[in-house]
Amino acid sequence: MTRDINYAQWADYIEKIFAQNGLIPKLILDLGCGTGSMCIELSRRRYEMIGVDSSVDMLACAKQKAIDENMDILFLNQDISTFELYGTVDACLCLLDTLNYITENDKAMSLFKLVHNYLNPGGLFIFDINTYYKFEHVLADNVYYSIDDDIAYIWQNEFDKSKNLCRFDLTFFVSNEEGLYERYDEVHTERAYTHEEISGFINMSGLTMVSCYDGLSFSKPVNTSERVFYVCRKE
Repeated sequence: MTRDINYAQWADYIEKIFAQNGLIPKLILDLGCGTGSMCIELSRRRYEMIGVDSSVDMLACAKQKAIDENMDILFLNQDISTFELYGTVDACLCLLDTLNYITENDKAMSLFKLVHNYLNPGGLFIFDINTYYKFEHVLADNVYYSIDDDIAYIWQNEFDKSKNLCRFDLTFFVSNEEGLYERYDEVHTERAYTHEEISGFINMSGLTMVSCYDGLSFSKPVNTSERVFYVCRKE
């Protein structure tokens, strides 16, 4: 759940990757920016930000956050597999398993090629994925739930190994001003990608894989890694 994400910690990690690769970016693109939390956090650190997302509702929330903090962030309502920019950027991010939401090979390939097209030479593409192991052994067909004072949710998973697709059925109960709980239902689908598939997208797009790490660390991934970060460069 993104409400539990420590965006400052994630931004710290991204900045360490920049430093390790000798990159001092000025303009950063955030693909699948959602409600803009990462854009806001990085804007606080004096980066110029562009956020792209296909959800009008999420972008409305993102724009309001930027207004509240007096930030000038460009938010674009576009599909991240077909996005268009007016110019190039120094770094591109695609975080919080956004890439897993692209379930078709041609659309994933399109995203990687567009990133290559819009990155300045020497620029970095940093993204993370939920691993195949996580889908098969952790999420699998399990049910999760959480109960807090203001919100409760039930999260049911169904992993189809024949299609490498995981369906998430989410039911939320959110407290309103009258103290009653309103129900909301969401359905999400993510694709389980292998390392070999991701490597193929990177190579065919013209990008170069610099490194990959076990989630929010600088250790090499292992067979039981649940989240892996990839760092790619445009030469």
